[in-house]
Amino acid sequence: MVSLKRIYVDFKVFSVGYLRNKFGLFFGLIFPVILILIFGAIFSGETGTIDVYAQNQDTGALGRNIGNDFLTALNESSTIRVITVNASENFPDFLAAHSASDGILIPSNFTGNYMTEQQVNVTVYGSPASSTSGIVSGTVSGYVNYFNLQRFNGSMVIGLTSATVNTEQTTYIDFLIPGLIGFSILTSPMFSLVNISSEYKKNKLFKQLSLTPLTKMEWLIAKVLFYIALTVAGFLLMVGVGVFAFGAHVTLSPWLIPFLILGPLLFASLGMLVGTVTKNPETAGVIGNIVTFPMMFLAGTFFPINIMPGYLQTIAHVLPLFYVTEGLNNVMVYNNIPNALVDIAVLGIITLVIFVLAVKLFKWRED
Repeated sequence: MVSLKRIYVDFKVFSVGYLRNKFGLFFGLIFPVILILIFGAIFSGETGTIDVYAQNQDTGALGRNIGNDFLTALNESSTIRVITVNASENFPDFLAAHSASDGILIPSNFTGNYMTEQQVNVTVYGSPASSTSGIVSGTVSGYVNYFNLQRFNGSMVIGLTSATVNTEQTTYIDFLIPGLIGFSILTSPMFSLVNISSEYKKNKLFKQLSLTPLTKMEWLIAKVLFYIALTVAGFLLMVGVGVFAFGAHVTLSPWLIPFLILGPLLFASLGMLVGTVTKNPETAGVIGNIVTFPMMFLAGTFFPINIMPGYLQTIAHVLPLFYVTEGLNNVMVYNNIPNALVDIAVLGIITLVIFVLAVKLFKWRED
């Protein structure tokens, strides 16, 4: 039987020890805030192939569809990759439902106006908060100029109109906060449990704990509860700094709670799993880094997933941290709860598997 009293006692002892450790406290609470201050002050946009939704409402004229020609030309660029959307969709709603800031809309009269040299505008959707919107707008503008030059010697027959998605967001910090919360959820429990598990095994502390009434499940639950509490404290601190120091606009919702619980549970279990199955602390540290560092940089923590090459985007979708950062973005930035529920479901399945493996392979005594 799991004893809440034993869990509470172990939680209290571990919390006091952790809070007395200045290095642990620094990396658990202060370091993510420093990253917010640094990136919020100096971060600049990245370049790469960007996936962009595009809707062609052009019905064509005289057997031609210049709208299709325009999107085909855009798709051949090395900057953006066009993903077409059915003309029957409400385009702004579609972008919101897919947590997308960038989009291109070709109007219904595009070919007719183009052939008769009447003014017609391509609409580019974007957000001032997105690091990719300026790149998309600039690329479309370049192709607008090319089409005008090709047929009309540079006369502005095709024009450009801007539309804003997520108008509440005004700075990149809105997207950075969820990423750094995910970074904190990953690093604090993961590195700590890797070190603790491997050191306890090496120094026979697990063997001594086996002589106490404390069970393996209770020991792990106490650690998970501590890191959930630490995560909540870090979350409040980072959101506070982002809002008051940089004027960030983020949505706070009860749907954040599953990520603040499942995230620490997942990475505490993963850290314990790595620490207990490896032979020594040195090997555990190396494996922990191998597991952790790809997630830091490929799971949308610092860089938007949609600017990465296709094969890296595929890898990102395999990483557990992706579903934490993507879910936090869906709730805090896009207010896209249906997509967040998918992230919660995937994260819940991964967490359950890792937790069961950690408990099953965790041994008080070595064979």
